[in-house]
Amino acid sequence: MSNAVSRAGAGYRSDPFAAELPLMLITPALFAANLVVARWTQGAGIPPVFLAFGRWLLAFLVLLPSCGPRMWALRHTLRANWQRILLLAGLGMGLSVAPQYIGARHTSAANVGIILAACPALVTMIETLVWKAPLSRRQAGGMFLAILGVLVVLSKGDVTALGQLEFGRGDLWVVLAACGWSLYTVFNKRLPLPPLPATVKLAALIGGGALVLAPFAALEAASGNVPDFADGRLYAALAFLAVVPSLGAYFFFDRLVAAAGPARASLTVYLIPLFATLAAWPLLKEAPHVYHAAGFAVILAGVAVASMRRR
Repeated sequence: MSNAVSRAGAGYRSDPFAAELPLMLITPALFAANLVVARWTQGAGIPPVFLAFGRWLLAFLVLLPSCGPRMWALRHTLRANWQRILLLAGLGMGLSVAPQYIGARHTSAANVGIILAACPALVTMIETLVWKAPLSRRQAGGMFLAILGVLVVLSKGDVTALGQLEFGRGDLWVVLAACGWSLYTVFNKRLPLPPLPATVKLAALIGGGALVLAPFAALEAASGNVPDFADGRLYAALAFLAVVPSLGAYFFFDRLVAAAGPARASLTVYLIPLFATLAAWPLLKEAPHVYHAAGFAVILAGVAVASMRRR
């Protein structure tokens, strides 16, 4: 599998499906691990914004010894593009993560994963509204179904909650995180950074993410929500998040975008709820509900409609 991944990351094209398949399975599994650990940290009492900030700071420090010399050699390119770096980092590492961790304190890992599964529909909506990308009726119908599926989960299958806006507080935070990830995906395509080595680009975005989140983590601490630095669970969570969903997931997602394009890469989010639910059930004792299956089914129907090609 490692050989297939390396060939996919290098842009191997003789068999596109074989090159993309490992990335399409590994990427959502790594992102799903993030959701499960985010829920687990609730019991450890780790402040959510500090968790997001510490995750990126530690990941940057891990990358620095190997990437530091190359970042220094490319410092003029990085400095010339600092605004785009901070924009992408603020969206992909800040807005899509900190609200997700806040929301995970009040909702299940399955809810988080299924709400994030609406990201491709949000990407389509943003490109249509902002960049006037053409939108067919088929795509519009698929987008409507995807959003409807999220509403089923938000309302826990109770349609009366839709009219009364009785959504869970945690769910709405996750919706904000989904918007952040969708914007990151769009701007990564529309306002790309100049060609950079993959690890240098990743380090720049991760470092930018820690920089953007630092003042918010300070505000969180000033409000009295301070982590317990004597608790070993804090360091275990930060180490796992820094390596697996930070370095691993973003590296593989970036390679997948390069190999398959942003539209196909964004489809991997539909596997995140499956991985998250399967892991959270035995590890966190969070059994899935019927409305999870119903919402996920409606979202997948939306994907099928949007992906259909005219014959």
